[in-house]
Amino acid sequence: MDSRLVAELRNSIKDCTDRGLAVAAKWSSELYLSIPQHKRDALVSDPRSTFLTSTPSRSHSPRPSLSFVVASPTVAVGLAIPGISRDYATSPEQFASQARETELEQSEEASLLAAQSFVASKEFGRALHVLGNCQNLKARFLSTYCQFLISEKKTERDWYKHYNIRGQPPILSNRSLLDHLELVNNATDPWLLFLKSLFLSRLNRREEAIESIILSIGGYTWNWSAWTLLGRCIGDAEELSSLLPLLPLPPSHPLVQMFQIRTMNELNSPTENELAICDRLLGDDFFRGSAWVMSLRACVLYHLHDFGQAEKQFEKILAIAPYRVDDIDIYSNILYVTENRLKLSQLAHEFLELDKDRPEVCCLVGNHYSLRAEHEKAVKYFRRATELDRTYLSAWTLMGHEYVEMKNSHAAIEAYRRAVDVNRKDYRAWYGLGQAYELLSMHQYALHYYQRATALRPYDVRLWQAQASCYEEIGRTGDAVECLKRALLGADHHEITINLKLAKLHEEMEESVEAVAYHRRVVEICCIEERPIQDYAKSSIYVARHQMVTAGGDLSLAKEYLERVANSNAEEVTQAADWLKKLKSVLLTRPPASV
Repeated sequence: MDSRLVAELRNSIKDCTDRGLAVAAKWSSELYLSIPQHKRDALVSDPRSTFLTSTPSRSHSPRPSLSFVVASPTVAVGLAIPGISRDYATSPEQFASQARETELEQSEEASLLAAQSFVASKEFGRALHVLGNCQNLKARFLSTYCQFLISEKKTERDWYKHYNIRGQPPILSNRSLLDHLELVNNATDPWLLFLKSLFLSRLNRREEAIESIILSIGGYTWNWSAWTLLGRCIGDAEELSSLLPLLPLPPSHPLVQMFQIRTMNELNSPTENELAICDRLLGDDFFRGSAWVMSLRACVLYHLHDFGQAEKQFEKILAIAPYRVDDIDIYSNILYVTENRLKLSQLAHEFLELDKDRPEVCCLVGNHYSLRAEHEKAVKYFRRATELDRTYLSAWTLMGHEYVEMKNSHAAIEAYRRAVDVNRKDYRAWYGLGQAYELLSMHQYALHYYQRATALRPYDVRLWQAQASCYEEIGRTGDAVECLKRALLGADHHEITINLKLAKLHEEMEESVEAVAYHRRVVEICCIEERPIQDYAKSSIYVARHQMVTAGGDLSLAKEYLERVANSNAEEVTQAADWLKKLKSVLLTRPPASV
């Protein structure tokens, strides 16, 4: 982090706070706190760092060509963004525009300050009234943003009036969005472009939203709310890869890297590459000791199923930020999976005392009760989390899991559908729907939802196994075999369950050669890992029997396999001994194959 980036980060705290973007301001504050003290001190002592007061510099990088949207004059010629830094904007027109904007802000300062205080106290109507005659860009942003928040509140209130009534839409529909969009449709200010992209994304005009976000980021890079919104517009990892070159920042920029990691986490598909980037960002040159970046790394480890290291990372986070609630639900998921009852119980009690009205804390307590098999109490807390935040995906999904445990398939389906309405990119809700319909023996429906989940997470072994189970139930054994073969590609090399299942299905299809191949693979894996004979006794007998009845079969191999089982304490001892007797008679008529 050079001094310019540190200055931009510091100024973004005030810029976001002035515009009521509390989450973005909090994010910038957390990162700035992790910057080494000597870099912050150097910034304060450098008088040149004070010029960034409203909107920092535009990126050096050329503006990207957005080939996936219809070209617009704005994209083609680039934006003339007022209020950008003097370091990079040198044209007289831009100087004049910045001067006019500064003069406007000064003349309307009293109204602006009052409006900012009203926004901070969530009195959006008062803020809107005070800003009535203001013309500066910051006031325009606040005015439009307040109108949006007021309409959102009204929409939510109207929606809850008809809660649980048949025919009610599952998600909110703000009918004022088009009116709000009209206010910023021709905007060139990066902050107003952010609002434009927000309205477009809510209207499901995704490609236009992405174009506006990239233009917004090109004018102001450190608005984390814009990056978060961009991540929500991305459908999968492939789309993310194609979009990264279009960003107006180099791939090595910390903002691009943090965006990449967070989006991959949101898509439930981070890789070792994202883990390496996290380690780089936690180095001395960037944000060493940042709780936010450490949490990002912990989430990567969680999605990679490295629960031990993820737990250690969360312990480090709580050691430096004991009152941090963000992502505590992910930590509780890890403790749930590892069945660490004691630690999960302690964590639940501590955070209930800290803030019982945060959805993450309700999710944590729900996991605590779920691990104790108190499913009714778990549902109560997951439902409380959804009441606090109706878009809280994890709570809807976990509530569905609890209903599955309670064998209440219909309630589980409703919870999972709510999760899908919140985020159609999360495979867990689709997988949950598949499980719920499978409980109802509606295998065709289950198969459909498993396929939706697999499309989002193509290397997840469980999803292919679930599909195979459904195909087997509806009598499509060949398709079940293909699914299990696909599952083997992502499975551990020492996995035997899938090999055993494949062997069984090939037996049912009377494909003995293929069945023997999988049984033999099971025997080889078990011998290499020195597993107990009980794990592969049946496979050993099947392979031996096949070698005996097949012309030119390997009788030496059959003898080896059968003797291993006959000399053990497995249930199949008698069966192996009987086949050994038959083998002796076979050996009298046919010599063993040469080794």
